[in-house]
Amino acid sequence: MKEFINKYNFITKTIFFAAIPLLLWYLGDVPLRSTFKESISILTILAFSAMIGQFYLTRGYRTIHKELKVSNLVRVHKFFGYIFIPILFIHPFLIVLPRYFESSVEPMDAFWTIITQFNSIGIILGLTAWTLMIAIGTTSFLRSKLMMGYKTWRILHGVLSISFIAVAAWHVIDLGRHSDLAMSIFFVVISIGGIILLFNTYFLNNHKSGAVGK
Repeated sequence: MKEFINKYNFITKTIFFAAIPLLLWYLGDVPLRSTFKESISILTILAFSAMIGQFYLTRGYRTIHKELKVSNLVRVHKFFGYIFIPILFIHPFLIVLPRYFESSVEPMDAFWTIITQFNSIGIILGLTAWTLMIAIGTTSFLRSKLMMGYKTWRILHGVLSISFIAVAAWHVIDLGRHSDLAMSIFFVVISIGGIILLFNTYFLNNHKSGAVGK
């Protein structure tokens, strides 16, 4: 795996999705909080950026490295997915985690208040993105047990992924503490790029050639 990652410059390309959001966080004009709270913010920002990076680890990546085997690309795609999906899955709980160390509102009360604020478009978007992410993870992990062919699953995966990235990016921009103009532009640009690449990979190429491999 190490030789494979080095050979296709995955480290360099991964740094792009980590270094830029970290730099924007550092340069952002947002009052710093405790180290613990800022660590959670950084972890969430990096996880979300890495998840968008997943959209670039599709068959479309082979236009850069034509000799790259699809099976190897899928391995890397799954590897990063299994790391960052759990982080985003517990994101709602990480928001209230610091309250366990503060003498304020009880963490679970705060959590319940957050997820029941249906008058907030940002909260609704967040819950929708969270549900879509669970659907993506579940249908991917249980793909072999689903009563559908690979082509059908692939289309479903593409639709869920495009829906997730659009809704999640909107949620982050709307509610993200560090989503200033620069950070928002960064997420919008890489999200649109990911959607275009995924749409071209999953739908246009499939329509033109009838290929179903990832």
